[in-house]
Amino acid sequence: MTTLELHGVHKSYGAVAALKGIQLSVPRGSRTAIVGPSGSGKTSLLRIIAGFEAPDAGRVVLQGEVLADGSAIVPAHRRGIGYVPQDGALFPHLSVADNVGFGLDKSAPDRQARIDELMDMVSLDRAMLQRRPHELSGGQQQRVALARALAQRPKLMLLDEPFSALDTGLRASTRKAVAQLLQAAGITTILVTHDQAEALSFADQVAVMRAGQLAQVGAPLEVYLRPKDPVTASFLGEAVVLNARLSQGWAECALGRLPTGDTLRHGQGQILLRPEQLNVTPLISTPPSAGSGAVCAGTVVESDFCGAVCELSVQLDEDAGGTLVHVHSAGLDAPLVGARVAVSARGTAHVFPAS
Repeated sequence: MTTLELHGVHKSYGAVAALKGIQLSVPRGSRTAIVGPSGSGKTSLLRIIAGFEAPDAGRVVLQGEVLADGSAIVPAHRRGIGYVPQDGALFPHLSVADNVGFGLDKSAPDRQARIDELMDMVSLDRAMLQRRPHELSGGQQQRVALARALAQRPKLMLLDEPFSALDTGLRASTRKAVAQLLQAAGITTILVTHDQAEALSFADQVAVMRAGQLAQVGAPLEVYLRPKDPVTASFLGEAVVLNARLSQGWAECALGRLPTGDTLRHGQGQILLRPEQLNVTPLISTPPSAGSGAVCAGTVVESDFCGAVCELSVQLDEDAGGTLVHVHSAGLDAPLVGARVAVSARGTAHVFPAS
């Protein structure tokens, strides 16, 4: 069963088409991440779902209720949708208690009990209720903003890059805590982000936007390992895209002969490997000959130490086409620039659909 359905949503700003016929279905209780570069249209789409803007054409349906049909829309305050903006947008002159309870009836006898419940839900100490937003950390402020959005028991929660202002460690822990909270509450959620890793780790469904259209929608593992085109592949992470000759479920490429699992494609095509599928080992013996399995020789030409992982660029030898490939190696024992290495691949290569 779906919570949200978008049918042919279009939006233009003057001569600029921001959204071009968006079709999207969001299952009930799921977490969907809309990810894309700046200018791809993801924020425009979120604002139309929230009711802050009207589409030029298309329909927005929430649990069977039509919220927008072209320019005819249900106002944002009547949609039953929670919204957490990037900066939290807390009222600086109000206490945490008044921020959390802002949308609650002040005369309701259970108002304080509801505020206490919401603080517990977002794992904040009730002792913070009398503080002002500037007395909280960034992560605490985002949790207060989430509690305020949850106060009205929304049918749908919209998160507009809510973790982007947090430092790396706090960002990851806050994202995980929020995901667990929303899942436990059974609230359907849409996250808009430009961070690919954030989208893949947070969501059950990832929607990749490009130039106002959805390039691909699917489960995180599906869109990461089996993207529809090289552009989508490169946006979701580092990609090793190679030309190959395809035949009977195998690909002959610069790295040798690799399994693809696609027995239908024959002839020239392109394949994808992720850098973590490649291994490098010191080359201390005779270089492997071209075509001797999925192993070939090369030279490390660039090394970017990132702690646990070292990102290497390896120039394959001329008999393997001189191709430059990117490899993720363990940081502690990564080869140095100039080192001669043997490059091998593991797992299955993804074959891009024919264009």
